[in-house]
Amino acid sequence: MSAAEKIDIVSRAAALEAEYRSMTARAILEAAIRRHFPGRIAMTSSFGTEAAVLLHLVAQVAPDLPILFIDTGKLFGETRRYQQELCARLGLSDIRVLSPAAKDVAERDPDGLLFTRDADACCDIRKVRPLASALEDFDAWITGRKRYQGGERENLPIYEARGRRIKINPLAYWTAEDIDAYFEEHDLPRHPLEADGYRSIGCMSCTARTAPGADPRSGRWAGQAKTECGIHISLG
Repeated sequence: MSAAEKIDIVSRAAALEAEYRSMTARAILEAAIRRHFPGRIAMTSSFGTEAAVLLHLVAQVAPDLPILFIDTGKLFGETRRYQQELCARLGLSDIRVLSPAAKDVAERDPDGLLFTRDADACCDIRKVRPLASALEDFDAWITGRKRYQGGERENLPIYEARGRRIKINPLAYWTAEDIDAYFEEHDLPRHPLEADGYRSIGCMSCTARTAPGADPRSGRWAGQAKTECGIHISLG
């Protein structure tokens, strides 16, 4: 990617941010999917505790939008079932399940315990690499990240330049109360593990229950400095 191309992507993201920052999430999605990146945009979803909100919004705008779902091979069975049930209920028709390359797993995680030795490396082969490959077909991707989730997300814009792509975060300015209200208003099903104390859900091997009153993401990689799997840091 040339310097001129990089400047062009950054400038485009800034212009879109200025235009849509005060718009509703639905308006942001409609513009991105239909006007700015037609046929060249996808959404990523972990089908975690808050995923139903953005998926519901997308289903109203473009139920045939490609939804990229990374199955690391270490997900909770409840997450897989939730993914299938939610997509059927919302009428989402293009779910693309991404899996780690068998070669990468055989070479770097033959015993399945890489997460105990190097969590970043485990995320790399099971999440980052599969998504990087899938994103080759797209110029933009939609995520469900929000500022209130903290950490790397505190200053999250709606539109951000990442390498040669533009990343779109329609819910960046939503609060936890906004999310809960949307669930209630539209009678959306909750992730089945949420009632059991899991407020942020990733791989079974690296997800713990969240203590009452604690940061919702504190159950992810508990006891480690790690707060992100890497797909929102390294991928452009």
